[in-house]
Amino acid sequence: MISRNTVLTVVGLIVAAAVIALFPQYFELFTVINATIYASMGILTLSLALIWGYCGIISFGQTAFFGLGGYTYAVAAINFGDSTPAIVLGVLVPTAFAGLLGYFMFWGRVTDVYLGVITLTVSLILYKLFNATAGDAYHIGKAALGGFNGIRGLPGSKFPGSSATPQINLPWDTNTTLEVEDIWYLAASLLCLSYVFVRWLLSTNYGHLMVAIRENEHRTELLGYDSRRVKLIAFIIGGAMAGVAGVLFANCVFVSPTMFSLLYTAQVIVWVIIGGLGTLVGPVFACFLLQMVTAELGRLNWLNPNFVLGIILIGFVLLMPSGILPTLQRAFNSLPWPSRRAAMKRQPAQ
Repeated sequence: MISRNTVLTVVGLIVAAAVIALFPQYFELFTVINATIYASMGILTLSLALIWGYCGIISFGQTAFFGLGGYTYAVAAINFGDSTPAIVLGVLVPTAFAGLLGYFMFWGRVTDVYLGVITLTVSLILYKLFNATAGDAYHIGKAALGGFNGIRGLPGSKFPGSSATPQINLPWDTNTTLEVEDIWYLAASLLCLSYVFVRWLLSTNYGHLMVAIRENEHRTELLGYDSRRVKLIAFIIGGAMAGVAGVLFANCVFVSPTMFSLLYTAQVIVWVIIGGLGTLVGPVFACFLLQMVTAELGRLNWLNPNFVLGIILIGFVLLMPSGILPTLQRAFNSLPWPSRRAAMKRQPAQ
């Protein structure tokens, strides 16, 4: 028998597919560009929701893999003149870096807040490192790193206000690049595919092991499982997803050290907390919602968006400590549905 969650997932994906297909036809170009950015950040948020919410890995450094994905893509695309190998490298480099960093952390038995400190420190080190690459001496092949201003690539970007980083081209035709709407279709589709992949992963025995480690790592090891290996694989998957997000972000904004910044790191953490730690849809929903709120607040010169977001976070922590989605689920389950009332009437008196 098909479960209710499966039915809801299928219906949700059908609705999402319809929205993805129709969105560019009813909204202006600027809105489509913003939605593409939101989708790329949604994949980044989903990566943290997976490793933190389901494996208990407190990683405050997902932006390290996010930034490495963007920088690797931009440098490779400028040097190769083709986005296909650049995309591959943009995913492989942060994935390999996540594997290397995770190996030393997990085999070194680094856990809890110390793990969060190390990952955050790595992001800030990369932020400082790329900030210090201004000048003609700092370049990789034909790609000048540009310091704080970021990479200025080849002309021809189709995103207004972007840094002209080469756009994604067709694998069989380097002269044909994707339009703005096509980048939206790609980013939104990858977000949906990432969600489906994570849902599938959590339904496997490996996903059950992740949750077991989150609940009680010591007991899981006493049952004969190597928690280090499980956490390393989860961390690598999260790094790969963050790398994909970085590649998409590089195609619709620009590549700069800001991708490693504390601001982006804090935003992703806030989205996961407000959406609901231990859920997938909640953090992605919070990611879209809060980015739209930030964009609207940015138009008000007299109001600091970060100050307002801080107030929102405090309010949610006090009023909805479990997040938006778990709170809505509890409210939904507490409703007196007709089938539930009928079942209660059939119960014999105690």
